[in-house]
Amino acid sequence: MAHPARSQSLGDVAHREEERRKDVKAPAKVYTNNDLAAPLAPPPDSGKSTAPAPASETSKDAPKAGDDKSKTGPVKDQAYWAKRRKDLTDTVSHDKVLVDAVQSRINALTADFAARSDPVQRAAIERDRQQALAELGRLQQEIKDTQKALGDFEEEARKAGVPPGWLR
Repeated sequence: MAHPARSQSLGDVAHREEERRKDVKAPAKVYTNNDLAAPLAPPPDSGKSTAPAPASETSKDAPKAGDDKSKTGPVKDQAYWAKRRKDLTDTVSHDKVLVDAVQSRINALTADFAARSDPVQRAAIERDRQQALAELGRLQQEIKDTQKALGDFEEEARKAGVPPGWLR
């Protein structure tokens, strides 16, 4: 036979909670944003463990303006990561604009070359066109290198535990 289910009244629950709170000696720990540790920078490549240092060490031991940076390296905070990513993306954007400009120059030189009948002028135009083509190749290689550096940077940030929002 089943026993009838007895539900607790709201008054009983409140009375038990009041008794429980009287027995608690210390208040519970309240965590704030200041208690949360920021992601830590990776240690210098020394072949040792890659375990991050406690958060209190990174904020208190950050190098001052006159400190010797050869011991600790640059402070890798949000500003560092954001600036480094911005520099790389700005470089890629700038190089892409230059590629477009050089390509326009190549197109103009090609059209000018086809329109000329004088061999001396055609030779000068072809020389300029070849220089522009070499510059285009150099710029395209520079874009590839910078994009690879950007990928390497993002991987470094991921390994360092940098929040994705810092890289936007």
